[in-house]
Amino acid sequence: MYHKKSITLIMFQIFLVGIVAVINTVMAGDIVLSDTENNNLIIDDRTSGNLNTNLGTKWQMVTDNVMGGVSSGKITLDNFKDKDCIRMQGNVSTDNNGGFVQIALPLVDKQSDDKPFNASAYTGIEIEVSGNDESYNVHIRTNNLWFPWQSYRYSFIATPDWKKYRIPFSKFEAYKTSKNFSQGEIIRIGLVAIGREYKANICMASVNFYAE
Repeated sequence: MYHKKSITLIMFQIFLVGIVAVINTVMAGDIVLSDTENNNLIIDDRTSGNLNTNLGTKWQMVTDNVMGGVSSGKITLDNFKDKDCIRMQGNVSTDNNGGFVQIALPLVDKQSDDKPFNASAYTGIEIEVSGNDESYNVHIRTNNLWFPWQSYRYSFIATPDWKKYRIPFSKFEAYKTSKNFSQGEIIRIGLVAIGREYKANICMASVNFYAE
């Protein structure tokens, strides 16, 4: 009888130690609630090992060459400071009325027959990036924009240390369009080096839609 009680007591103590360890880990910030619990949608967390995203679409390199410019760029897979990432490098030139390099991601809603993505349930976009202390943009295109130069834009500085930016949809500024931003009709997002001559070099480890 004494032996059984001792075993029970030991098992209970082990259980308590485990609970305390979990609590301490959570308090230390080592356990992060899943994105489902946080009401976020992972667009790309770089677990694919290629240019595909969690949504099944693929990153593309786009430069001002499509409009007659002479900027050059490339997109590569990388691991920087222990994070898998997509790296965009390039030379931005304003010659021939150009001036941008971009990695662009088409967005479609697989649950709605590949229609434009409906992000109405979300507050904005969260990105984690590391760069060369230069200015970059996040661009969003929606289904109601006709011309390729139209978009909704947000600018930020990419520092050498990894940093997360949470950008509410309300902070995106309309560029060469009078149409109001419709987060229910997103067809593309892009990470862009634009507007002046400089060398682009930026890594992106993740991009999500977040909700608050």
